[in-house]
Amino acid sequence: MAKDTETALDAQPGGDSPLEIREDEHGTRRAFLKLAGAAAAATAAVAATGCGSTAPTTEEFLRQHYKKLSAEEKQRIFARIEEETKARTGVTTHISDPPPLDGVEYAYALNLSVCNGSRRCVEACARENNLPDDPEIRYIRVFEMEAGSLEFEEATPYYAHENLPAKDKYYMPVQCHQCDNPPCVKACPVQATWKEPDGIVVVDYSWCIGCRFCVVACPYFARRFNWVQPDIPPDRINPNQGYLSNRPRFKGVVEKCTFCLHRTRKGRLPACLEACPTGARKFGNLNDPNSEIRKIIETKRVFVLKEDLATLPRFYYFFA
Repeated sequence: MAKDTETALDAQPGGDSPLEIREDEHGTRRAFLKLAGAAAAATAAVAATGCGSTAPTTEEFLRQHYKKLSAEEKQRIFARIEEETKARTGVTTHISDPPPLDGVEYAYALNLSVCNGSRRCVEACARENNLPDDPEIRYIRVFEMEAGSLEFEEATPYYAHENLPAKDKYYMPVQCHQCDNPPCVKACPVQATWKEPDGIVVVDYSWCIGCRFCVVACPYFARRFNWVQPDIPPDRINPNQGYLSNRPRFKGVVEKCTFCLHRTRKGRLPACLEACPTGARKFGNLNDPNSEIRKIIETKRVFVLKEDLATLPRFYYFFA
């Protein structure tokens, strides 16, 4: 599915794919900045973020795109971020950059019949991915739905009950759907976000210019913008970090769920799934015919949100 679908989506009338166009001078962030004033614009942009620690240096701001960085260049960037985090918080962190696994396409499925709305997945995600409480940023929103209805006009993520699940209600968690045809990627003017071979849509925070076009383009409200510098207490920092996932973010950039790629690409499960008290969450490799996720999609009446938009989500829902 991956290669054929991606080839079809990338095809352009003139024969060039968006990826090929992005990788030449006309599609780089450097070209974008030239339109605004070359080096002066780059330096001003770094200063204007007010980011302080963990923000890219001017040298890194003018570097090549992540996809063109050598292993040595990446390691220098990782070391700089680790050193600054240690100096600022006293916490020793390790940044890894696990690549996509060959032959793997990740997908998620959620059994709405057993989700109890406890939001344990929400908080496990926040702890794993170094999300701040003030201001509160969360990748997952859990909607309380009316039994027998799929109308979001009647749903709310703002509910509080002494006992869950509430009578005549069911719960629908929503997060990044890791679309196979992601509108957020198309909206980014500098290619700071892209779809990886395993289907995960990532963001290079050091390449993001904070225009928020991707936030507007996402039909699932899955992206979060840092209006202020995130502040996380040292005892809450997860030291096991991925460059394209849960490493420190800074003011002026967009972030999102990455299916915990720093875990899943190493054979572990997403933090939200491990925290689920009812087993409602299922995750795995779509390309493996023996995987649980593949069997669910083949045997259950699964559906996706906003199917009419043709985003081709990798996040499925079903009722047992």
